[in-house]
Amino acid sequence: MSLTMILPMSAFALAASISPGPVNLVCLSCGTRYPLSRGLIFVTGATLGFIALFVAVGLGLYSILTLVPGLDTALRWAGVAFLLYLSFRLVRADGRLPEGEAETAPGFMTGALMQWLNPKAWLASASGIGAYVSGNDLQQLAVFAALYLPICWLSLGSWVYAGAFLRRYIEKPAVLTVTNRTLAALLAASCAYLLLD
Repeated sequence: MSLTMILPMSAFALAASISPGPVNLVCLSCGTRYPLSRGLIFVTGATLGFIALFVAVGLGLYSILTLVPGLDTALRWAGVAFLLYLSFRLVRADGRLPEGEAETAPGFMTGALMQWLNPKAWLASASGIGAYVSGNDLQQLAVFAALYLPICWLSLGSWVYAGAFLRRYIEKPAVLTVTNRTLAALLAASCAYLLLD
């Protein structure tokens, strides 16, 4: 594959991965509340979940949404419910940084599931494949997925690191409570986008 295709694919992957969205907000929250290693576990799950979705869409899964009545609506509502659940968890946080509670951090499976319940991830996959993959060209799909993997992981990881950077300034419980509630409000607000799209 020529460099003239690899560069636009990479730019698309970067723009889609690093731009703010529900997954990025959870990454930021993980960075502010948990050790980096826990946040990066979530990032790994979200990245691999997205790549699996991306390849599945490239192999024709997206067409099922148009064939099965109501499936896209069910997916949208499941995504909204999941985002509201994560928002609720953030609102309930008491402002103290967890110690010895690593199991409460969003983990690998949460990251992977979040991508599959995010209609924006489905649309990013479909539009990227539609723009850069010719027909059923499996080689182009494989190259695009291989480019997307590190770009997505590094982009999401940068949000965790941004949260960890902010953490040193918000270690007071009152400040962390405000931060958590702001992130929860932004996460809940992203539901409006999913419902209006």
